[in-house]
Amino acid sequence: MTVSPTLVKQYVEQRGEGYWIEGTRISLDSVVYAFLNGDAPENIAQDFPLLSLEKVYGAIAFYLANRELVDMYLKQSEAEFEKLQQTLKNNNSFLYQKLKTAQTQKHSQI
Repeated sequence: MTVSPTLVKQYVEQRGEGYWIEGTRISLDSVVYAFLNGDAPENIAQDFPLLSLEKVYGAIAFYLANRELVDMYLKQSEAEFEKLQQTLKNNNSFLYQKLKTAQTQKHSQI
């Protein structure tokens, strides 16, 4: 019996306006940001135990093949996050300040 290779395999799916690693709740953003920060695919797979090394490489390949689209998507997501952050700051400055303090303390421990 001859085994045929898989010629096309999908690693990333679009749900709503976001991109996700197929069959998981892990966003493409998570893998791409780790990759852009210089993490090796093996390290990314260790950081996300639900992802096989194959899925990590598949997600990176998807990013590299669609770099302009994904970069634009990431910029839009960052803009939405900043808008939400500003809304929180305006509507609940006490909570915002507590979160910022916790974030600063976390970064100083690293």
